[in-house]
Amino acid sequence: MDIKNLARSRATDFSHTINGLLTKRADLFNEAKELRERIAEIKNDIDAIDRALGTFGYTGDLDASMPRQKRHVVFGKGELFRSCMTVLRGAEAPLTSRQIAQEIVELNGQDARDRKYVNDLVKRVGKCLRQSDAARKGTDGAGNVIWSLQS
Repeated sequence: MDIKNLARSRATDFSHTINGLLTKRADLFNEAKELRERIAEIKNDIDAIDRALGTFGYTGDLDASMPRQKRHVVFGKGELFRSCMTVLRGAEAPLTSRQIAQEIVELNGQDARDRKYVNDLVKRVGKCLRQSDAARKGTDGAGNVIWSLQS
């Protein structure tokens, strides 16, 4: 493409760029929604096939016949612990595992609307802190487990 033949835009601000980026963001968001829906459909189909296999008397291990999937590493060695400690250091009061997980999601710029990911992270945060000597476990008035830094 020859740069000399490009017409200059008459816009003096970034309105065209912003509009284009917003359009692309909406397209990607809709595509992600469609992919999540398709994954849910596939999981339902797999469950139906599993039930049918059971109905016809199959007794083998279904998971053993599945191809291994590559493990997706979300946090490097010690990274989750460091993130938990960063959140607890900045907290004014003890936090639940869910509150810590939500803060980590925000700190890492991830999608806080992804409930499956956040719920998985809540479990991982609880396990990480239970194995740590740096965090103290307690309960709040409602009986929820709360975490604070060890004094």
